[in-house]
Amino acid sequence: MSKENFTLANSIRRQREERGWSQQELADRAGLSRTGISAIEAGRLIPSTAAALTLAAAFGCRVEDLFALAGHGAASWAWSPPAEGCRYWRALIGSRQLLFPVEASPLGTVPHDGVWRDGGCHDQAFADPVRTLVIACCDPAVGLLAAEYARQTGFRMLVLPRASRPALELLAAGLVHAAGLHLGRDGGGEGNRTAARERFGAEFRLLRITDWQTGLVLDPALGVGTISGALAADLRWIGREPGSGARQVLDELCPGRLAPAHLARDHRGVATAIRSGFAQAGVALRLVGEEEGLNFLSVREEAYDLCLAADSLADPRIRALVEVVRSPAYRRLLGELPGYDSHRTGEFAT
Repeated sequence: MSKENFTLANSIRRQREERGWSQQELADRAGLSRTGISAIEAGRLIPSTAAALTLAAAFGCRVEDLFALAGHGAASWAWSPPAEGCRYWRALIGSRQLLFPVEASPLGTVPHDGVWRDGGCHDQAFADPVRTLVIACCDPAVGLLAAEYARQTGFRMLVLPRASRPALELLAAGLVHAAGLHLGRDGGGEGNRTAARERFGAEFRLLRITDWQTGLVLDPALGVGTISGALAADLRWIGREPGSGARQVLDELCPGRLAPAHLARDHRGVATAIRSGFAQAGVALRLVGEEEGLNFLSVREEAYDLCLAADSLADPRIRALVEVVRSPAYRRLLGELPGYDSHRTGEFAT
């Protein structure tokens, strides 16, 4: 049986969370390192026989209750499905096959791989988790990358809309292949490196996608032409969730001010809220502001990177991703977008 036809599934994370234990607490009980526990949970590390036995002893169960060889069709939920009849996508991440409940995607309506019904999976014939790459990010132009990825490689890209820090947490949990980050203040990407280093130590790589312009997007009817004028005016603001790069920008511009009561899910959500008249101002990218016909006041240029686990770089899907990002076709498309700079696209950093 080839490696592509089976994986070693584990239920360690579920067992740990059911007991209310942190990764460090489980590590202490089993005599292992916290980073080792994290890697085993994420499917990035296959434990030795001794480690498997100590984990089983810590949980008070059998080794086979924690680990099992899973066939091509076996999978576990990345997170709980919302209801019976839930559509899902399949993807192989590390050594685990995961089911992702279908959600709104910046790629539009992406064909689902199956339906969860009557307690079981009912797959479409074309479901191929081995050839699926999962990214969590907030890039409103990620559709260009997904289209080029499919065209150039034959692989499929799934995009989960997440802000920077929530995306990083999904990567750390082994639930996505890549996480989009834009948390820098100086345009050099140091904020992205710091956030990744805090979560992964040295075991990560940052793949530069673009340097983009972030700023205030405003209702053009306001006639406000300066950042100071916008901050001093009594405007209806639309915010973003904590952990997002846009929220970080607004908090830095307005220290001590209460966050807006209403939050948009992503950059396009901010622009749509203003265009519809629900709000008058928010923080987003130049791209979405121009697309919605809004005024844009640049605050800073930010490095936008995809964070990858260092031990995933040999994965054919990751290698293909790097090749596509560095391709002339993708860089040309990206560089033609308002507020996107492709001069450093494809560079690696640690």
